[in-house]
Amino acid sequence: MATDTSMEQVLTTIRSLPGVLELAPAPGSELPEIAWGDHFFYDAPDGELPGAEQPFATIVTKDYPDDAASRLDPPGRWRLNVHVGKRRFVELLGEEPGAATHAHVDFAAPDTVLAHPVYRAQGWVAIVTPGPETLETALRLVREAHEAAQRRRDRRTRL
Repeated sequence: MATDTSMEQVLTTIRSLPGVLELAPAPGSELPEIAWGDHFFYDAPDGELPGAEQPFATIVTKDYPDDAASRLDPPGRWRLNVHVGKRRFVELLGEEPGAATHAHVDFAAPDTVLAHPVYRAQGWVAIVTPGPETLETALRLVREAHEAAQRRRDRRTRL
């Protein structure tokens, strides 16, 4: 799969964060074929996939059957998804993550911070093919999401 410069910047940034475990399913892997070519990032300093923990960020390179609103199938399109939580979601988008009204949103708009078309209620945002308007924000959000994942892990290990 060819990647563009902004995807390489996002991948390089995430991979440089301490304790990140990247799942990047490829043809022939034991992971489902639909996930091949995508990237899933976890806070896992021990290198082990966390049992019940969700990734803090993902990169999706194609439409999924239940997630096609971003129109990712054309060449050169991909989407960065970041778990930002409720407070940051409201700061970024000016509405609650659980807000049911999003008929006016073009989830395929590139280089725009948007509510995730499927996981907005869980505090996820999405950026289709980050570019000049959003790349720096995207990298900052990824770093913040990683820090939040580390704090969650630290709380769990203290219990």
